[in-house]
Amino acid sequence: MNYIEVETYEELSRKAAAIIAAQVISKPESVLGLATGSSPLGTYACLVKAYENKDLDFSKVTSVNLDEYVGLTGENDQSYRYFMNTNLFSKINIRKECTFVPNGCADDVKKECREYDERIESLGGIDIQLLGIGLDGHIGFNEPDEVFTKETHLVDLDPSTIEANARFFPSADDVPKQAVTMGMGGIMNAKKVLLIANGKNKEEIIKKAFFGTITPKIPASILQLHPDVTVIYSKN
Repeated sequence: MNYIEVETYEELSRKAAAIIAAQVISKPESVLGLATGSSPLGTYACLVKAYENKDLDFSKVTSVNLDEYVGLTGENDQSYRYFMNTNLFSKINIRKECTFVPNGCADDVKKECREYDERIESLGGIDIQLLGIGLDGHIGFNEPDEVFTKETHLVDLDPSTIEANARFFPSADDVPKQAVTMGMGGIMNAKKVLLIANGKNKEEIIKKAFFGTITPKIPASILQLHPDVTVIYSKN
């Protein structure tokens, strides 16, 4: 594991973007595993700037996102499809038909989960997976559990996750209670993993996840077993 601690969120974002940019430059047809939430916003802004400066070309890139809320369409401004379109896809030259986000409104969620894993496999796997981490150690929406779930699956969101995401909704009651998330198999099969975290409140879970016991009760701890993980953390 490559553990990097930096002083500011801006430095974290620059370093994370540089790692992703290096992947795209070295392999223009890269498959990027992408994440949502507040943590990657700075990283995406840096990637957009690099594209605008003609330093990056995303025309051959394919992306697969970690997760999506159940019940929110891509037009809903709280959906993760909307988030990705707004903060990254609409600002770079990635082909929209090559951007994949789980369908949280699928009539058959189990089928959607199975087909999502099949799509990732058909793409040859993920070259680099960007992750954030929740205060309970969740990655994607893989919540603390008794086991590590391998496949993309439907998950009931933990109350702490609902509370953390309530700031994006009118109230906690408006936060969807379920999500579709890539499982640990998809994440662990990525050739590289890049996890970013910022804020003093993330310090304890970072220590538990990467310097403590490997346990499904702290889902991110499984990343200790991955052969190519970079963690970038900023207290600010």
